[in-house]
Amino acid sequence: MQDLIASLQTQLGVSGTWFTILVMVVFALLITVVMAVNSIVLVWLERKVSAWMQDRLGPMEVGPFQGILQTVADAVKLLLKEDIVPKAADKKLHLLSPLIVFAAPCAAFAAFSYTRDFRMADFNIGIFYVAAITSLSVIGILLSGWASNNKWALLGGMRAAAQIVSYEIPAGLSMLVIIMQVGSLSFHEITLAQDGGFWNWFVFQYPPFNFIAFLIFFTATLAECNRTPFDLPEAESELVAGFHTEYSGFKWSIFMMSEYGEMLVVSIMVATLFLGGWSSPFGDFLNTGAWGLVWLSTKIFVLIFVQMWLRWTLPRLRVDQLMYTSWKVLTPFAFVCLFAVGLWMLI
Repeated sequence: MQDLIASLQTQLGVSGTWFTILVMVVFALLITVVMAVNSIVLVWLERKVSAWMQDRLGPMEVGPFQGILQTVADAVKLLLKEDIVPKAADKKLHLLSPLIVFAAPCAAFAAFSYTRDFRMADFNIGIFYVAAITSLSVIGILLSGWASNNKWALLGGMRAAAQIVSYEIPAGLSMLVIIMQVGSLSFHEITLAQDGGFWNWFVFQYPPFNFIAFLIFFTATLAECNRTPFDLPEAESELVAGFHTEYSGFKWSIFMMSEYGEMLVVSIMVATLFLGGWSSPFGDFLNTGAWGLVWLSTKIFVLIFVQMWLRWTLPRLRVDQLMYTSWKVLTPFAFVCLFAVGLWMLI
């Protein structure tokens, strides 16, 4: 990113802090647009996946592009809906909370390595930064439940906070397994360590412990995104719509964009930590330039497809099963993987 700014300054003959700030603002707006487009594409894709599994004709056939017009129509309808705020709600916090939830995945994009030569910021603490910044969504979710002045929203917010905090522990331990092998927190360094072909990807190293860590991390990130079978914070049969209950129109759409943005963020993390990131699975074949973005995008959408597949396959867990899975299954196994890989490296 710094090289890009320096190149633009040289070509345009400008300099100064104001130009750097302007470029940063442009990239921030670009990320916001990417989040919005990502939501439309993933909503369309999720409807296609569910329609394919359930033989639903609507999302498969509406419009000239295999159901895309249904998604566009829903987006327009959502933006035109009235923004209803309960009388007893805290109006400022009611507006602020979805923005906080939305800002968390947006800010995370700055730390990732997208190709061999392009990354927005060369963080040497990229993993720590993403883990910290995505945790901010917990604050927004809690605020949305509190600000709504609704018991169902508050219960949904509390449940979401407990779930996200609980599953950050096995996710963090799984990341430590990779950090220990690379000796760096930089996503770019982690990707470079897996360069040279799929046989170098960390998911295939130190078998079976890295593969188990991969499964633990993927499962934990599903829970952090509130995706099925971990979607208890918005369980319709118990909490109406959870912390979304008192939201409508544009504010609700921000929550929706945040959820799909988080799916994209965690898919990038899984692809980078375990599946080689932007590196080609075929060694040096098609492993330069924009091909890195092609390989990364392919891995991301395969992972997103798996998340959608699980949504339409598995039933929702009970609260006790949710916590049992985190504290008595994933966390102990993550500790075992961390200890085993560390011992293997010493031997």
